[in-house]
Amino acid sequence: MITIRTARAADEAALAEIDRRTWTSTVSPAPPPPPGTPFFGDGARPGNFLVAEHEGVVAGYVHLTAGFDIDAHRHVLVIGGLAVDPDRQRLGIGRQLVAAAVAVARKRGARKLTLRVLGHNTAARRIYEQCGFVVEGVLRGEFRIDGVDVDDVLMARSLA
Repeated sequence: MITIRTARAADEAALAEIDRRTWTSTVSPAPPPPPGTPFFGDGARPGNFLVAEHEGVVAGYVHLTAGFDIDAHRHVLVIGGLAVDPDRQRLGIGRQLVAAAVAVARKRGARKLTLRVLGHNTAARRIYEQCGFVVEGVLRGEFRIDGVDVDDVLMARSLA
């Protein structure tokens, strides 16, 4: 059974371990966080994360955050990260997390939900597409990862 809930401070170690286990150059252009880096911090408070539990164990998260901090952009929220424990992938957890983020964004009054995903991250792109996101733009060769130019794909879903 999969349940989705708001993160709690007590989830920090489990979420940091999921981050450690899922980080690859396929999912992030940034270097992996150094060991011992806190998961929660400025802009990454527990209330900004939805957590999936599978059989009572923290199995993944989605980070939902504000975009630009200006009045003209308050109607837009951003998925700033999605990760599922590798041992629990292919159970629909990622799709349920994204669907929950859509519902929470609507509840918070957002009219649009956006995200960025690396072009070669086909698994994440498939989840987002299944949840109604469409490509709004592509920044070609935006990142150079492992000696290869990688596109940054901008996706969004209208919540209106």
